[in-house]
Amino acid sequence: MNITRENVDALNAVVKVDIAKEDYSDKVEKILSDYRKTANIPGFRKGQVPMGMVKKQYGKAVLVDEVNKLLQDALNKYLTEEKLDVLGQPLPKPQDNIDWDAEAFTFEFELGLAPEFEVELKSKKAITQYNIIADDKMIDEQVERIQKQYGKLVSQDVVENDSEVTGTYKNEEKEIDNTVTLTLDKFKGKATEKKFVGAKVGDVITLKTKGLYNDDHELMHALKLGHDEVHGLDIEVTFTITEINKRELADLDQELFDKLFGKDVVKSVTELKTKIKEDAEKQFVQQADQKLLNDVTEYLVENTKFDLPAEFLTKWLQNAGEKQLDQAQAQEEYEKSEKSLRYQLIEGKLIEENNVQVTMDDIKNHAREMIKAQMAQFGQMSPSDKELDDIAARVLSNQEEARRISEQLISQKLLEVYKEKANIKVKELSYEDFVKEVYGDK
Repeated sequence: MNITRENVDALNAVVKVDIAKEDYSDKVEKILSDYRKTANIPGFRKGQVPMGMVKKQYGKAVLVDEVNKLLQDALNKYLTEEKLDVLGQPLPKPQDNIDWDAEAFTFEFELGLAPEFEVELKSKKAITQYNIIADDKMIDEQVERIQKQYGKLVSQDVVENDSEVTGTYKNEEKEIDNTVTLTLDKFKGKATEKKFVGAKVGDVITLKTKGLYNDDHELMHALKLGHDEVHGLDIEVTFTITEINKRELADLDQELFDKLFGKDVVKSVTELKTKIKEDAEKQFVQQADQKLLNDVTEYLVENTKFDLPAEFLTKWLQNAGEKQLDQAQAQEEYEKSEKSLRYQLIEGKLIEENNVQVTMDDIKNHAREMIKAQMAQFGQMSPSDKELDDIAARVLSNQEEARRISEQLISQKLLEVYKEKANIKVKELSYEDFVKEVYGDK
């Protein structure tokens, strides 16, 4: 067997594989001999079928199968030994009329080669790393939410601004008949709020659906309708009040602290606020890190310049999936996936240059911590090591889940590389200001 390569250019090559008779003949003869021992052909005893008949009936099929196996094995070995970094898979050049009666065969494959390029992490303009803090306003609001959540309802005679009002929305034409409990701050306009203040049980309030709530999802919940039904809905509904309550705030005492965090974990309002701040800022770190990862990724893709074997990849995409694509569909698919492919190549280079590695122990430990956090949410604060190991083993037996965790860990380790080597500036701000700056004032 002889394999040669011709480089068309820096990104494309053609590999030619010459297969001679001596490369496959012994294997084909052995398979046909084994067939002969077991073949059931009318008129012949088992194992006594003439070899010529076996070759006539099975010879070509066995030859084709063995040559294809030999071809794939040889090609894969060649790519490995030559350390060729290929994109996609080798594409066989079309051969319409292969003469399987010949003794020697030649096959050609097109290769798309990965480009050579350098990655520069130090951008001219610094990339912002956000340090999000829980400010006093946010902490006080969270304390009040906790007090409301664990407080008790006190019945009222008339609706006040902070009342919880239970009642039924109705509209005969649209067959609306839905009972809900609402607070007045959910309404979009102050005019609606004024209609409720001072009302009593049994009062019927007429409302227009247009502009009643800030978005369609709230209206869907209120009227128990689908999204398409509430979109642009402009009708009158009645709301009949059946119950008026005020939520009395829970006392900030040890009973509440123990209910929230376990016995004696928190012993004062100061400690409560500290705990709220710590828990909130742990969550903020995840958001800030994801934002930084997205921003560095965007910078790398936009500023790391290299060419790709676009024509080859488009051709490869035509046959890569379960469903064959035409030229236009493959071109569209390539354009959609090009950015992702570029980042994969950049990421691969950064992983290699910075020796980023994820071991099986890393994956197991991450799975254990993930399971431990999930169990804590359901009140299981101290699972045994055996419990964690057993659950982690079950989770990681799913190859897709193990791969997902591995990718998460690689991203985390790359993020540490970015923080160390990229041009980063740290900006500290409240969560409210972070949302405004990153997502707009919504």
